[in-house]
Amino acid sequence: MSKLGKILVAMSGGIDSTVTAMMLHEQGYEVIGITMKTWDYASSGSSGKETGCCSLDSINDARQMAVDYGFHHFIIDIRDEFGDYVIDDFVNEYIAGRTPNPCVLCNTHIKWSALLKRADAMDCEFIATGHYAKTAFENDRYFVKKAVDLNKDQSYVLWGLPQDCIARSKFPLGPLTKPEVRQMAHDAGYTNLAKKAESYEICFVPNNDYREFLKHRNPELEAQVAGGTFMDVKGNVLGEHHGYPFFTIGQRRGLGTAFGKPMYVTDIVAETNTVVLGDVDDLLKNGMTVYKQNIQKYASLPEQLELVTKVRYQDKGALSTLTENNGMLNVEFHANVRGVAPGQSAVFYEGDDVVGGGIILKSL
Repeated sequence: MSKLGKILVAMSGGIDSTVTAMMLHEQGYEVIGITMKTWDYASSGSSGKETGCCSLDSINDARQMAVDYGFHHFIIDIRDEFGDYVIDDFVNEYIAGRTPNPCVLCNTHIKWSALLKRADAMDCEFIATGHYAKTAFENDRYFVKKAVDLNKDQSYVLWGLPQDCIARSKFPLGPLTKPEVRQMAHDAGYTNLAKKAESYEICFVPNNDYREFLKHRNPELEAQVAGGTFMDVKGNVLGEHHGYPFFTIGQRRGLGTAFGKPMYVTDIVAETNTVVLGDVDDLLKNGMTVYKQNIQKYASLPEQLELVTKVRYQDKGALSTLTENNGMLNVEFHANVRGVAPGQSAVFYEGDDVVGGGIILKSL
């Protein structure tokens, strides 16, 4: 038994989780590797070869690394749970006219729950993943912090983790840059992983084409939403479209109609099958309402708290004032923000610290 105890490491077969397991093993933990089978191509309507974290090649890569270092590795099948919760929510959100972020939902409700359940069964005190993030503990509160490598920082997708999950989570890659991780993999002999291209696609959407995925999951959807209306921000009808679920806030290309000038999707009204178009400046918003929030750093938010708010993963963030209102949060931007999309995550930062986050209900 290691003096540092047992730790369950989520292993996708990619470079980040491989280096995570390697680091923890070398630090003296008794590592147990686990690979979660969350989906398959057949369920998504693809006949192509599986790629990414759920492919046979990736599972074999994870298992081989465990063999190399002499620790146990297990594969668990959570496809039913994943599909019922994450994929159904993904489809339902688009049908509601919103743009979901399934990775946040999966982290919060599926992966951490599955990991901690197995960790308890295997007597592991901690779990670890290859996310680029850090954790901290201050004033009796656990919270996530930004990683050193801001280009790879994944704190944005971890805002939903509750206190008990953060308390048992370790992110060894938080202090490292991606080039350093690649060099470590190369030095350890995993040159194939060091050169392996990264995927930024949603894991269950083949070819990153969510529209085709929606049609496969609901074959009648296209007929149900056909004949929608394009309108401008003043309410003038501009033409017809093929259904509101196939558009996202900020979209400019692929509208299917030429308007003589660049037009952007500024709003989606599911009830009337209306897609509102405007100029790029019409995407600017001065605030939003956020619900389903999870606060990490504080037991309760101070009144009129000023934080930096990110409305999407690659967003640099904007200074904002947060106010609680009937169980939700009103967010007032100090300078207008472009492309606020209902369904996406809003994450609030105090310096590098994740104060919390929530789901964007509507823009203001």
